[in-house]
Formats: sequence, C-alpha cells, structure tokens
Amino acid sequence: MTQSRPQTILFADVSGSTRLFETKGDVEARRLIALVLDALSLICQSHGGRVIKTIGDEIMCTIPTALSGLQAACEMQRKMARDIQFVRESLAVRIGLHHGEALDENGDVYGDAVNTAARMASLAKREQIVTTAVTLTNVEGKAPETRSLGKARVSGKLFPIEIVDVIWQEDTSGMTTVQSAVKLFDTHTEAGGTLRLRHKGRLVELNVNSQPFMMGREASNGLVIEADWVSRTHAQIEYKRGHFVIADRSTNATYVRIGEDDEQRVHRDELHLRKSGTISLGQASDVNANELIRFEVS
Repeated sequence: MTQSRPQTILFADVSGSTRLFETKGDVEARRLIALVLDALSLICQSHGGRVIKTIGDEIMCTIPTALSGLQAACEMQRKMARDIQFVRESLAVRIGLHHGEALDENGDVYGDAVNTAARMASLAKREQIVTTAVTLTNVEGKAPETRSLGKARVSGKLFPIEIVDVIWQEDTSGMTTVQSAVKLFDTHTEAGGTLRLRHKGRLVELNVNSQPFMMGREASNGLVIEADWVSRTHAQIEYKRGHFVIADRSTNATYVRIGEDDEQRVHRDELHLRKSGTISLGQASDVNANELIRFEVS
C-alpha cells in the first residue's frame, strides 16, 4: 500500500571504504563492512526503525520520529568509537539524516525527505552526523547538542537550507565550541567562492550556490568530453564543507594537478580543489593534452 507520512530518513556509510579494499583485499574488506552494517542495522531497529536497503558500504534506514532518528545516529557513532574491532581497523562512518514527509511504497521510501537525507550524508565527514535545522524543530523532547554549518544546496529546492552538525561525543571538553565550524555559503567571508573551468575555449563558472557539476561522455553532463577513456558520468564538482571538491566516479580515474605539485590520480575518491591547476579525465595529462580542463579558484 502507498502511504505518505512524516518520518526520519537516515543514511550511513563506511568512510574510506575504497582504501579499505586496497589495503585489506576484497574478502576481508567485505567482511569488515558487513560487520559495520550489521551493527548499524541493530541500532536502527532498537530505535523502532527499519532498514530499507544496504548498497555496498551504505545503509538506508527509516525511523519514526526526529528524536529517535537523532538518538540512533548518535548511538551508531558511539558504537564505532567504542567497538574494539572497529577501532583497531580504523573503521568509521559518516551519517546524514532528515525528518520530513516520505512515501512508503512496496517496502521502499521515496520523496523529498529521502533526497534531502542523502544530501546530508554526502556533506558529512568521517565520524560526523549532519542533519537539517528543520529536523530539530520536529524533536519532541531534548535534542542532542548541535553546531551550525551554515547553508547547503539540495537538489530540487530553490534556496539553500540550514544544516547542523550533531554533537554525539559524550565528552566534548576537547572540542571547539565555535559556531559555524564549517561555513558553506557565506560568500562575504569564505575564501574561494568561485571556481572557473576552461575547456577548449568554453568557460564555466561555479559558485557556492551552484548545483553539483557533472563531467563525462554522456550528453546530459554539464561538460561533455567525447573520448573512449572517459566514463559516461566521470566526475562531479560541488561546493561542500567550505571548499570546491572533485569526486571521481569513473572506471579510469581522474588526474588532477594543483599548481606546480605532482599530478594526483583520484579514483572513486574526492580531492579538494584549491588555487589553480588542471583536470584530466581518464588519462594522465601528458597523454591527454587536447582534453585538459583548466581550473582556478578565487
């Protein structure tokens, strides 16, 4: 039966899983990730929630109330920080959640709340919980302490929304208490508010309010590069956590040179773009000179 109701959508994924596969091998990495996802699933269920799906190193849950969702997220982070095996293997998760209307249909959930929660998860860093300020307004009872992270752009929404960092640590004596630990959308104070991309005479300008910018072989990308070594959706650039970040999603990796530094190979990972340099999709720049993308952050 199809039904729309208010609920908390929570996404959690294992931080640095690509590196885990490289260092531990496929079998051991899959075993460790499965242990983490099993632990998170049990916590979700203990708060009255339901696991919707697990995808690779990520879990998606629905939890009835805003308060129980926040409590579950905090318990998940504490589990990762206390479990001896997780600590020994340097395993950690990042969590994003949002409370709002979502459509239940055939065991899955859909709608704006799901999209917003997924965006919160993409903004979260290792050992961090990110949620929307509006989620806090739906809490009945004492909510965990939070810090403002400014505003974030969410696909489908006309204006950026207020987001917060949820403080899950029980001992916060060693933490900074400065509000807005990360300012995402303060263009008056944030350095690096514009990113310019140049490719074969074309200029693209991105700012802190821009939607994620896709590059690849497919015609739907913001920048299309038609080459056999370029994936259909090869890489994405977006502004998050106070910086422009490039995320590789390709088969053949993305090569980035910042200033005069050595070129870096980015594969299924992210890199903070700073100053100026070049981006090469699928091949190192020395063999891909005709398709170089030049960038400049100002």
